[in-house]
Amino acid sequence: MLVWKMKSAFKGKGTTATVFFFVLLLFFCGCAGDSLSPRSEKSRSTVQAENNTMHYNELTPDENRVIVHKGTERPFTGKYYQNKEKGTYLCRRCDAPLFRSADKFESGTGWPSFDDAIEGAVKQIPDADGSRTEIVCANCGAHLGHVFFSEGMTAKNVRHCVNSISLGFLPAAKAAAVTQKAIFAGGCFWGVEYHFNKLKGVLSAKSGYTGGLIDNPTYKQVCTGKTRHAEAVEIEFDPALVSYETLAKLFFEIHDPTELNRQGPDIGTQYRSAVFYTDDDQKKVAEKLIGELKTKGYKVVTTVEKAGTFWPAEEYHQDYYERNGHEPYCHIYQKRF
Repeated sequence: MLVWKMKSAFKGKGTTATVFFFVLLLFFCGCAGDSLSPRSEKSRSTVQAENNTMHYNELTPDENRVIVHKGTERPFTGKYYQNKEKGTYLCRRCDAPLFRSADKFESGTGWPSFDDAIEGAVKQIPDADGSRTEIVCANCGAHLGHVFFSEGMTAKNVRHCVNSISLGFLPAAKAAAVTQKAIFAGGCFWGVEYHFNKLKGVLSAKSGYTGGLIDNPTYKQVCTGKTRHAEAVEIEFDPALVSYETLAKLFFEIHDPTELNRQGPDIGTQYRSAVFYTDDDQKKVAEKLIGELKTKGYKVVTTVEKAGTFWPAEEYHQDYYERNGHEPYCHIYQKRF
């Protein structure tokens, strides 16, 4: 209707008026596109810049040649080629978990070989040579090697051929001894999980429910608000690589801690802002950071509650943004500390 009235107003006014009309029309269309579409180019680039919370390990020249510039180490020379210890293989650049020792096998090729990868951890890309498929770390894009199919080497018929130099290794015994857990609730768990999965030292981030009245709640039940659960994320982390305080700071910077029982368009007690502490040290850290934010003028409504049972959410909620190729629209990083 607005366009029709504008066209009528300029009808018969000549070329100048016509040009002015189309310029004005483009302006209105452009504004509507930016305001109505959360996936606009402008918003996407802003999100990507603000979400850049990853920290990379320093690489040696040889590591840089392979990991960044997609080189290849010589066969039978790699550190993990004959490694038979139980544990998890990590990305050398960002420490993201990539492969499990249970999936490693002897291929005779001279490079570590795995017939499976941790779900969502490895991304496949057509190689520049047009004949192979490159594999990279889904978290940071580090070059790992190539993947081959239908070779008949294992029952899964897949071989992830990986450069040892692209990997780190966390022995199973050490992992069990040093990992800790943290639980945060800050709106829809998809976005919270997305950000924590990108932080160095985080071994896993799982979406789920906590702080409620019933056991084994379903998403449908939690959405009613009657169970009093919060959508939360349980994080397993290595304190030798990342501190609980670093995790808590990130939590307060990827959601709005001043919004009560909501986060952006998501409204309800299940979207409340809360820290669920597992020990007194975590409680002290959370309370200290809330105090710092309040001195800066933030009217924080985040509650600090003792952690109870954490109930994992349905499988389709796990790694939601990674599996669907999207980015959070209501969990945008904003520096506050």
